[in-house]
Amino acid sequence: MNNVSIYHNPRCSKSRQTLALLEENNCSIEVIEYLKTPLSTAVLEDILSKLNVEPRAMMRTKEAEYKEQGLGEPSLTTAQLIQAMVDTPKLIERPIVLANNKAAIGRPPESVLAIL
Repeated sequence: MNNVSIYHNPRCSKSRQTLALLEENNCSIEVIEYLKTPLSTAVLEDILSKLNVEPRAMMRTKEAEYKEQGLGEPSLTTAQLIQAMVDTPKLIERPIVLANNKAAIGRPPESVLAIL
C-alpha cells in the first residue's frame, strides 16, 4: 500500500479521475482540498522542487486571474509567482500527487502512476 497525498479539487474531472485511479491502486490517500486549505510558500517550493519545474509550469495560465494579475510578465521572479499561487490557489494546476518523495501532476491522470 502506497501512502500518497493529492492536492484535489472535487469540481475538476481530472482531479476526480486521478483520485479514483489512486483508489484503484490501493493507495492510502490523504486528500487535501487546496482551495479550502491554501498551500504555504514552503509547501509550494517543495512541490516545485519535486516536480523539477518552474512555477508557471504548475500554474493554470488560462485562468482569468492569471491574466488579470499580469503573471505572464517575464520579469516576475519565482518568489512573485509562488506568492501569486499562495494568494490565489485557483491558479495552481490540479491535481498534484505526492508519493515516494516525488510529485506528479495528474494530467493525464495516468501520469501519477509513475511515482507510485
